[in-house]
Amino acid sequence: MNLPARLQSTLELMHEVDSVARPADAVVSAWFRARRGIGEGDRGQILELLYALLQHHARLGWWLLRHGREDVARNRLLAWLALKEGRTPDQVKLLFDGSKFAPSALTAQEHALLVKLQGGAIDHAGMPEEVRLECPAWAAGPLRRRFGSAFAGEMAALLTPAPLDLRVNPIKAMREAMLGALRDLGLAAQASAIAPHGIRLDERVSLARLPMLKSGEAEIQDEGSQLVALLVDARPGERVVDFCAGAGGKTLAIAAQMNNKGHVIACDVMEGRLKRSAERFRRAGLHNIETRLLASETDKWIKRHKAGFDRVLVDAPCSGTGTWRRNPDARWRAREEEGLDNLVALQARILASAARLVKPGGRLVYATCSLLLEENEEQVAAFLAAHPAFRVVPLEEAAPGLAASAHGDHLSLTPARNGTDGFFAAVMQREASPPGEAANGPNGP
Repeated sequence: MNLPARLQSTLELMHEVDSVARPADAVVSAWFRARRGIGEGDRGQILELLYALLQHHARLGWWLLRHGREDVARNRLLAWLALKEGRTPDQVKLLFDGSKFAPSALTAQEHALLVKLQGGAIDHAGMPEEVRLECPAWAAGPLRRRFGSAFAGEMAALLTPAPLDLRVNPIKAMREAMLGALRDLGLAAQASAIAPHGIRLDERVSLARLPMLKSGEAEIQDEGSQLVALLVDARPGERVVDFCAGAGGKTLAIAAQMNNKGHVIACDVMEGRLKRSAERFRRAGLHNIETRLLASETDKWIKRHKAGFDRVLVDAPCSGTGTWRRNPDARWRAREEEGLDNLVALQARILASAARLVKPGGRLVYATCSLLLEENEEQVAAFLAAHPAFRVVPLEEAAPGLAASAHGDHLSLTPARNGTDGFFAAVMQREASPPGEAANGPNGP
């Protein structure tokens, strides 16, 4: 592909991402599957440009509004070429010439926009801080409340490229051997700073170059996510529930932690996710996992199995603010009419229902990939106030090696401080029920 063809492909992909109500990574995968003729090198350059445009969404939109232009994919790309790549109107005109595979020719209005943007830079002194830091309006207040004077630094870290982290499957491989295999492939692989089975690749790499992903010897998993799974502290022979298992990344880590012994139940309300996760479990050589489709967070299965599990992980649906560097489109996909309050209420219902599965002496781990107090510390405080049979287990007690990553009693990871995605986790233990409290807790079954 020449540059005009790559620009046209990027425009088509941008339009697809804008118009389909699915995460960008899923849209991108489907788009490239339908265009297998695009080579690996061209694919990488198209993806790099797409994600750069997503990471500069607010700033490009600000410039277009400033000049009275519609915020659409084509105008965003033109603004990028002028402001970030420093291309002159005449240079852009040569790329947008309407020839086969190239973008259609510039209109007079588009040429005029390029003239106005010529010589400018993507950042401007007149931009509000939230725009410069790509922080959507709905999240600015909560994030400022969480980080205070560290707000700008934390938001800037969410604009940096995310590394590729792998978790070695100890059922099939050892980390040192895996590091050697990756280096033999010419990759600069390093052991993760904290996660015992983690490996970090700071360079961009085609996943097709990593045969260990197909063999089940390794999985893609951010180091922060690995640490959350570690906090579950599941032992061989125990009974464990991953209540919101999703694609099964943490389930895999938990089952391996148990050395394939005991019983792990991966629950979710999305049947497609569970089917895809089951294939990952088989590939990893893990046979102590069962999948369970739930109709809702209050499925009857929960009541039938109350107080039956040693460990329960609730990796709750959340705002995803901690994953913005990895999923830059997610900041703009949250529909404000749904509201943070509604999401927090859903999390509370899920947590209260899942807690019924924990036996006395067992542990409940609540986790999110959010940076917001409302979804994290405040959610846990509200749960503990309503469920006196549970107490928080301070991080220094639950995992002394992670104490430096605590915010209060809980695990709190951010890209700026820890080099991971943003994650929160709280460990709670169910004690004997206080006098007068029913076995199902103060709120009943």
